Amino acid sequence: MSRILVVDDEPSMREFLQILLSKAGHEVATAGDVSGALERFRAGDFDLVVSDLRLGRESGLDILRAVKEAAPQTEVVMVTAFATTENAVQAMKLGAYDYVLKPFKNEELRLVVEKALEHRQLVAENRVLRYRVGERIRRGEEILGTAPAMEEVRQLVEKLAPTRTTVLITGESGTGKEVVARAIHVRGDRRDLPFVAINCGAIPEGLIESEFFGHEKGSFTGASESKPGLFEVAGSGTLFLDEVGELPPPVQVKLLRALQERRIRRVGSQKDLSISARILAATNRDLEREVKAGRFREDLFYRLNVVQIRLPALRERREDIPVFVEHFLERFSAELGRKKPRVLPEVSRLLAAYHWPGNLRELANVLERAATLAEGDVIGPELLPPALRGGLSDAPTPSVPAELPAEGLDLEAHLDAIERSLLEQALARAGGVKTEAARVLSLSFRSLRYRLAKFGIGGEG
Repeated sequence: MSRILVVDDEPSMREFLQILLSKAGHEVATAGDVSGALERFRAGDFDLVVSDLRLGRESGLDILRAVKEAAPQTEVVMVTAFATTENAVQAMKLGAYDYVLKPFKNEELRLVVEKALEHRQLVAENRVLRYRVGERIRRGEEILGTAPAMEEVRQLVEKLAPTRTTVLITGESGTGKEVVARAIHVRGDRRDLPFVAINCGAIPEGLIESEFFGHEKGSFTGASESKPGLFEVAGSGTLFLDEVGELPPPVQVKLLRALQERRIRRVGSQKDLSISARILAATNRDLEREVKAGRFREDLFYRLNVVQIRLPALRERREDIPVFVEHFLERFSAELGRKKPRVLPEVSRLLAAYHWPGNLRELANVLERAATLAEGDVIGPELLPPALRGGLSDAPTPSVPAELPAEGLDLEAHLDAIERSLLEQALARAGGVKTEAARVLSLSFRSLRYRLAKFGIGGEG
């Protein structure tokens, strides 16, 4: 069932068109003027707008411009009297699918409406196809891994994808927050619409507002032409605000206003524009702590944190490292035009033992380096960076003091450090196999699992 918005200033014509199109199987809403039409349009996603060109003293062209600006994928059919065909041609130039002259036959209007809806569906299907065979494969939005924590992430993504809910994705740098955001986008009904990502921490503070909301020509030095902001570029698609915790306070205020009112204003403009993009945000900061410290607005935090997805660090799900090794080596080998190399067991042990402060991004860099430098079809330890070859962890193994230091010592912390180091070494020696690591340490599997959980090593299970 398609959703159609009918706009006409004559109540009898609105009622007639609503009945006609409803009988054809469509869901129809109506409005009598420009402001009412735009209010209805912002409140719901419409596949088609059918608008009279003359709305009393107002013009249906204003509706056409607003619709095409906010949601370019929505088709618009204009209805006009014979004497205003010049305006009808102008409407076509502004993006209208077609126009119908008054008086019209019922079947003529139904046919134009059906063709407009078919065109919209065809465009959407083509976009989906291009995206799936291009962007999705190239960027790899699939959520990989078998750790229990990642299964929870996958379930949340599937539940949230069809909704319009704002989602905050948290986790350390390099854990794959943008991958999860793209997965939400491609699994929802906006998959054929733009996915626009912005790294809030990578833009100079003086340019952030212009990037977000756009600017008018001459609004500041260097603004030689008008430019739409990313909210406009996203349209009715998805806007992903990566590292949103880096936004300076003045921009936080304007972002909050945009999210609350669903309207923005370009820099240097006096006109508000409606927005309809879905907002996904991500951060590697503890935003609740930032709120308490006064560095992040509490009201913006609650606006963004409707539902939160936490991504575990790679060291919390070491059992997934072999999966990502295969995934990254397949990708980089294909890019290099080479056969995928085999990883020696010693390399697997080193990869499993390392604590990966840079998470998946660091692992990808390590494997791209190894795949690039490999001269044969084998990856050995010599192809790994010194930080991985030099030991099982960046943290040195604590030594047992010969005698108690004069200043004393934190016994619990010292014993914990020793226990953690030995657990990591055992896992590395066992290639990540926990039953083997338990045997090496003469522990029961249950005891090993408890100790690993205590230090957040190796995930659950």
